[in-house]
Amino acid sequence: MKFLKHIMIAGLLMIGASACNDWLDILPENTIPEEDVDYTKISDMYMPVSGVYAKLRTGGMHWVIWPLTIVRDGDVWSGRVDDQGLLVDFGNFKYDASFWGLNEMWNQYYGMVKVANGALTSLDNYAEHITSESDQATYRAYCGEVRILRAYAYYRLTQAFGDVTILRTNEQSDLTRSTKAAVERYMLEDLQYAIENCPKVRPNEAPHYGAATAYTAELLAAKIRLNRGEYAEAEALTNDIINSNKFELYSDFYNLFKIPGKLCNESLLECQCTDFGMSSGDMVDADMWFVFQGPPMANMEGGWTFVGITDKFINWAQARNETIRLETSVIVGGTTTRDGDVVNVQGNTNNTNTWNGKAYTPSTQLTPGRTKYGANNNIRIFRYADALLINAEAKVRQGKNGDAPFNLVRKRAQMPELSNVTADQILDERRMEFVCEWGERYNDLCRTGKASELPGYSENVRYYPVPLAQVQTIPTLSNELKDE
Repeated sequence: MKFLKHIMIAGLLMIGASACNDWLDILPENTIPEEDVDYTKISDMYMPVSGVYAKLRTGGMHWVIWPLTIVRDGDVWSGRVDDQGLLVDFGNFKYDASFWGLNEMWNQYYGMVKVANGALTSLDNYAEHITSESDQATYRAYCGEVRILRAYAYYRLTQAFGDVTILRTNEQSDLTRSTKAAVERYMLEDLQYAIENCPKVRPNEAPHYGAATAYTAELLAAKIRLNRGEYAEAEALTNDIINSNKFELYSDFYNLFKIPGKLCNESLLECQCTDFGMSSGDMVDADMWFVFQGPPMANMEGGWTFVGITDKFINWAQARNETIRLETSVIVGGTTTRDGDVVNVQGNTNNTNTWNGKAYTPSTQLTPGRTKYGANNNIRIFRYADALLINAEAKVRQGKNGDAPFNLVRKRAQMPELSNVTADQILDERRMEFVCEWGERYNDLCRTGKASELPGYSENVRYYPVPLAQVQTIPTLSNELKDE
């Protein structure tokens, strides 16, 4: 609860200076002028860090970012033809740079970068008044947390747009984009700092409950290394996570994404939400992130009926004899969940009748008196299962055996263990394990050269275009790329 209370009051600091462009002018919620902050009060030093988590929740989880992240892999689509039809087009690699959602994604992630930059400035101001080594170590750990979240924002920006601007300070005037490789190097520098300075604990062991830790930084760094084909480095990073013996797969895959699985020992990063166990009153939540994915429900509040799972994926999963993962990942209209919630059939036949089950919180798990779809649940971002499968793949691509980490994931899914697994088998396992999670499947297809299997795909449309509103406002975004 302590960490979530920090989130609620996160905006008590003004984190970031003014700038000349809209996408740089996003400030944390409920801000006050920075000159009113007492930087001699070291006990308040976590406040700017909390502001970055608040921005992750209020901006990084904007509902339109989610379909833009997940709809291009052939397994997931927007789910709605009659509303926000451009999301359907985007899933078919037909882009419109003027789409408001694309601009929202750009703005929100850069808003998060700006809040992180400002938080580091505020932490430096506190550091000027630090007199003990223990407080100095705490300062470095807090800077590491902020750098993890800043690297996370850049990771999503490069995932969506490829080459993007590195905003090193909020006063920066040159907004020329850098190559994706240069941005990755910048992310890895941030993450290395965090690995060296953040505590080596699980998020649920962190001094501020659920905070990013050195292991969070290692997993994100491993994902970047895997994308770059740097398999020895990816193996070493995930070996450290695995050999810490701190993490384990949550035994019940069905409840992993529901209330019982919040910040379990599998979690490496979550966006935290809470209703404080109260039947009414304000909640700390991610606005419509859960709601927009909700199907029509008969006995509980549903949602906007976005995010559909394709028949292609369902047929593929059934052919693999998937059980618990398929049940958990897909909600089907006209059925009743094991928790007794009745899912209605979508009335419009042009829209989906199968939805993202990983966003479903049963009515029996909601705090009595709460009815909002997904209320009190967290959004899972990074999981230990990812570390295991990255480790397996990195080993196999170096000619080593990856069976042990691979089969831990299979065993939890009640699937038979395999021997001498191949890279393709690991990619299939990732497809099943991470369906409808953060564009993992699309990223895997792109990094392995398999995206050509997707109808309409070409290297020219691998990334989204820079939003038209940004190019019109900031002409230097069209300049020749920098490699720094």
